[in-house]
Amino acid sequence: MKIFPDKLEAQLKNTLLPIYFFSGDEPLQLNEAADAVRRHAREQGFSEREVMHVEKGFDWNELLMASNALSLFAEKRVIDLRLPSGKPGKDGGAALVEYAERPPEDTVLLISSGKVDKRSQSAKWYKALDKVGATLQVWPVDAAEMPRWLDQRLRSRGMQPERDAVRIIAERMEGNLLAAAQEVDKLVLLNGAGPLSAEQVEVAVADSARFDVFGLVDAALMGDTPRLTRMLDGLRGEGVEPILVLWALTRELRNLADMAAQIESGKGMDSVLARVWGKRKGPVKVGLQRHNRVRWQQMLRRAARLDRVIKGAASGNAWDELLQLTLLMAGVRLFRAAG
Repeated sequence: MKIFPDKLEAQLKNTLLPIYFFSGDEPLQLNEAADAVRRHAREQGFSEREVMHVEKGFDWNELLMASNALSLFAEKRVIDLRLPSGKPGKDGGAALVEYAERPPEDTVLLISSGKVDKRSQSAKWYKALDKVGATLQVWPVDAAEMPRWLDQRLRSRGMQPERDAVRIIAERMEGNLLAAAQEVDKLVLLNGAGPLSAEQVEVAVADSARFDVFGLVDAALMGDTPRLTRMLDGLRGEGVEPILVLWALTRELRNLADMAAQIESGKGMDSVLARVWGKRKGPVKVGLQRHNRVRWQQMLRRAARLDRVIKGAASGNAWDELLQLTLLMAGVRLFRAAG
């Protein structure tokens, strides 16, 4: 039967099926789903575990022999089969069908697979697994879904986050679920269960270089040149890679160019700022009042050249160029026009 990631725990509490087939190309969700099966299996006495990696030359008879072999101590076990390609091939498909026809009572077969395409989902082996067990697919969480995913994860840890607290984390994780999960774990350790404010999130991440770059962005938008130069020097001194700083700046420039275009088309400032979380509305508004769409686009082109500098495809000093770009954002007129 087909199940969804958010329904897996309920299914496992209800009954432990003989086969679980998990597929997808999002490693965090895939690993956590497999961990859940292993945990519930251990709780029900499946104390042995045998791991098999399906690589070039893998003999599928090993799976069938393992299913027929009696445990040395007559204990229940989990066969943990790793199928990175998502395609078992002819021999593998036949072996999986044969296994599904007579799954051992003392064994749970857990298959972790790469993404399975539509054609494979119609294959005999896939249908055989789905008939006697559970099939689950995981998908990358896009930017629009990230706040909901984070909110659910925080609440599952006993926290009640404010909307802005969730937005801060979502905005800065850029769809990286592993980094987001680690951030949630850190917040739980620092704050425990209960309400979680945007201020608490900001304090928790204040010492992280990944988040310091966002402070640099806001300093540039506010035109605070002494602060932005100090922050840029600090990032350089801490060994932060220039590409990380450029990533944050470019991301902001794209958003600002888009918002400036909306304003020029007649959309109100308040409406444009609706998608910006609380404390960032001020810096973003100041930036939009300072530069128009054309200027933001010019800075984007400068950022594209800076990317080539960092990669060695153009001449220049990356940190000097980063300073000039942030000064332009702050409204400082340089001797040479940006373009």
